[in-house]
Amino acid sequence: MRFNVSGRHFISAMLLAVAACGTTESGQESVDAEPDAGAALIARAAALELDTEYVPPPGEALHHHTAGFARTLCSAVFLTGLDPEDAAAHIGGFTSPFDERHEVVDTLIDYERQLVALTLPDGVTRTARRYRNQGCVAQPIGEDSVFFTPSDVPRNLPPAETTPWPMGDVLSTDPWPEELDMAKVANALDAGFGPPEARTLGFLVTYKGRIIAERYSDEVDIHTPLESWSMSKSLTGTLMGILIQQGEYDLWQSAPVPEWQSPGDPRQEIRIGDIMRMSSGIRIRATQDPEYDPSLGYVDHVYLYTGTVNSYEYAATRPQQWPPNTVGRYRNTDPVLANYMIRLAVEGRGEDYHSFPQRNLFDKIGIRDALIETDPYGNFLGQGRALMPPRDWARLGNLYLTDGVFHGERILPEGWVEYASETAPAWVADGRLQYGGSFFWVNANGGQPIPESALRMSGAGGQSATIIPTHQLVVVRIGKYTGARAGGAALRRAFELLMEAVPPVNGG
Repeated sequence: MRFNVSGRHFISAMLLAVAACGTTESGQESVDAEPDAGAALIARAAALELDTEYVPPPGEALHHHTAGFARTLCSAVFLTGLDPEDAAAHIGGFTSPFDERHEVVDTLIDYERQLVALTLPDGVTRTARRYRNQGCVAQPIGEDSVFFTPSDVPRNLPPAETTPWPMGDVLSTDPWPEELDMAKVANALDAGFGPPEARTLGFLVTYKGRIIAERYSDEVDIHTPLESWSMSKSLTGTLMGILIQQGEYDLWQSAPVPEWQSPGDPRQEIRIGDIMRMSSGIRIRATQDPEYDPSLGYVDHVYLYTGTVNSYEYAATRPQQWPPNTVGRYRNTDPVLANYMIRLAVEGRGEDYHSFPQRNLFDKIGIRDALIETDPYGNFLGQGRALMPPRDWARLGNLYLTDGVFHGERILPEGWVEYASETAPAWVADGRLQYGGSFFWVNANGGQPIPESALRMSGAGGQSATIIPTHQLVVVRIGKYTGARAGGAALRRAFELLMEAVPPVNGG
């Protein structure tokens, strides 16, 4: 540390370099790595490919990496409250590879302005700043502001300290259900939180909606919003489900993306339901692609976080690579397009876009500490920039245990949870039984030691909320990015113990 003056906090470049060299975690975005699909999987996709041109993202990779690093530090320090040097060493490696962070020659963390500025050897400075309830926003090179008006989002919730869970923080003192083996539940909590190298920040289990196990790192508490990465995709799917329940869209209609409406545009064949199954066929590159070639440069999948452009416009102007619902690929264009349609519907009926999640979901089920960060144009980056504590993820998970009904109100369409739980046909055709609808992962391949009917919100660095309908369980695990490997092993052991501790409901 060089010095600390008037709330302006500097980290030495050398210290960041040392921290960066200490981690070997990969940038894989999902909890489970894509399986080695082999030549047949790649050949199938090649045979179905359309004759369209790929245009790579503009700009230099290091500039994009550093924009991701600036946002990571900004969110970790000003939203989660972590120590900046610890965050630089352990948080957010997906959009900011740790081995690239040593390129930064000067780092400014300004507590007064809630701003992070990172300077590179070529003189380029990448900045990110907190903008009220829109969280930390990475700013374009040379810009010192954003292209929308940030706002505070009002929350219409009762006082947490006097309101029973799940609408508040007061937990039941009733005896534990007789069918539970609470000693094994306690063992599962110990196992799931894991050893120090798992770097777990929060671990929580609910049974029939009741919290039965919960633990946090000393660095956070029950209200701390935590970086959750692509768990946010499932939140996006939920928000789209709400709009469908409200009559704004139909799941199987042609996706009403304005850029696709010219006569003869083949993208008009893409349905909303295809997009939310990661099966749109839109052409970009992602590190998760079986065909991924790192020599081809920076990938659009990450650029949609770090490009500091209008992310909705970028996604909507990509061409089609395959016919929809034929090839499954985990690509950020699909959740970005879903978020685009959410904004179109909300603003189309004259409502405030940034408060839509709070008014239509969070206030209804007790989520009180969530925020979704945006690009510089105010577009929600719902593909992976929602920050929420474990309790809020558990609240969302439990909505999927009740077929989208909460306290008698239908929030999601009837059958929505079934859609989320079904393995996507294009992924089945590829022989990868991993992805469902509404941007949920599924356990149809038996990859986790829990029933194959389980579904999961998951994100980079080992973040997850797993819903196990047969046992009426929701299991949330969130930790620092570099703890993903140990954290994943710990979670697996917790699942094994929970299957012993909690009997199936009604025979499973």
